[in-house]
Amino acid sequence: MESSLLTCFLVDRDAHGALQRGVSRQPLDRLPPGEVLIRVAWSSLNYKDALASQAHPGIVRHLPHVPGIDAAGTVVESRDARYTPGQEVIVTGYELGAGQWGGWAEYIRVPASWVVPLPEGLSLREAMILGTAGFTAAQCVDALLRNGVCSSQGPIVVTGATGGVGSLAVKLLARLGFTVTAVTGKPSLASRLKDWGATEVLDRSAVLDLSDKPLLSARWAGAVDTVGGFTLATLVRQTRPYGVVAACGLVGGTELHLTVHPFILRGVILAGIGSAMLPYDRRLEIWRKLSGPWRIPHLEDVVTTVTLDELAGAVERILQGEIVGRILVDLKAAANVGH
Repeated sequence: MESSLLTCFLVDRDAHGALQRGVSRQPLDRLPPGEVLIRVAWSSLNYKDALASQAHPGIVRHLPHVPGIDAAGTVVESRDARYTPGQEVIVTGYELGAGQWGGWAEYIRVPASWVVPLPEGLSLREAMILGTAGFTAAQCVDALLRNGVCSSQGPIVVTGATGGVGSLAVKLLARLGFTVTAVTGKPSLASRLKDWGATEVLDRSAVLDLSDKPLLSARWAGAVDTVGGFTLATLVRQTRPYGVVAACGLVGGTELHLTVHPFILRGVILAGIGSAMLPYDRRLEIWRKLSGPWRIPHLEDVVTTVTLDELAGAVERILQGEIVGRILVDLKAAANVGH
């Protein structure tokens, strides 16, 4: 190793309990145990990372902490024969950036069982434009397809369509030939959503019904919901017979106000999507699809790139709902930060 220190974005509390966060130099031996040491080239900013940067107790177990649930880079050292120095790899989910220090750092050390070889057809940068957001969007689409939803059955609605998961879901569904209705609270971005592949753009009020009606007019063949709460409950009640709603978000709330009627009268399937602990074989399959038959075109259309010292501002913007698309974190120059 050239240095016994690494540059990272550190979250901690001072002696008075006040939250401190920013670029820091830390000893390399503070990294957690693991078989594979990786030099990170790219990471990303997700809503979960923004919460971690606030030391959210539901995510961060110990301080000091380094957020970043995504990382892509090059193996430096490996005690597992499956990985060799110089190999390009991806790590997303598991405990990265939550239970242990994450990808907003020059280096990560992780168990070998978390590491995915970079799929042929994707660069490290492209893999992190996708990151957990693209991985989640692909799982949502996979849930629709596995349960029999096809493009001829009607429109697929995507909520939070200008966010990371939503924007990539719109692009992927359009890529696969589906008619996509994008739902957003940012009407000024309607033209961009149509550029990404949406046929129709609706205000989020169109999928927010606070009544106690057990069923609503059937509109959607399927849905990708990144919001949760009353929005998710509305979508389930609006879904056509034997449609599928893939649920992956909770910014709109964790309660689900539903009766069983959509499920036993219309046969609607509610598919929960969790990316962090997806079994390894299914994880490999999703990445294989994203690098081949489901490769999403024009990924640069949805990305903004920041450095470590710009992350604090980006965190505030995502918490305020101001982020459009994906935020890519450039770690390649991290060694020059904080010296």
